[in-house]
Amino acid sequence: NRVVALDGDMKNSTFSQNLLKVDKDRFIECFICEQNLIGVGIGVACRDRTIAFASTFACFLSRAFDNLRMGVISQTNLNVMGSHCGVSIGEDGPSQMALEDLAMFQSLPGCTVFYPTDAVAMERATELAANTRGITFIRASRPAL
Repeated sequence: NRVVALDGDMKNSTFSQNLLKVDKDRFIECFICEQNLIGVGIGVACRDRTIAFASTFACFLSRAFDNLRMGVISQTNLNVMGSHCGVSIGEDGPSQMALEDLAMFQSLPGCTVFYPTDAVAMERATELAANTRGITFIRASRPAL
């Protein structure tokens, strides 16, 4: 299988650890460095070698915006999943609330944004993202889907 998961040290919250449990060779831990997370994701997706999914809290993706912009220029095929978005994560505090992520990804030419509302839509969005050219962004709220 060509699917690879990359994570920014949030694998238990983003559930990317599920792929780690299945095949540790298809999981890349990039720790708390979102620029590196996106850069490595662009690298492993280069020339369609893998179907890469990079995940972290959506609020931290603003740190990697320049890498994403350069990914668009280089015509990468990278799937990004930002979790814990919006104000519904009040218990985690305002530093964890992603509000600007939609505007950021919509400003990237050719980027496809998915915002599923339940588990069925999330599964379909993931399948669609894996088969979509260019950068995709899957936005996930914190409440259980």
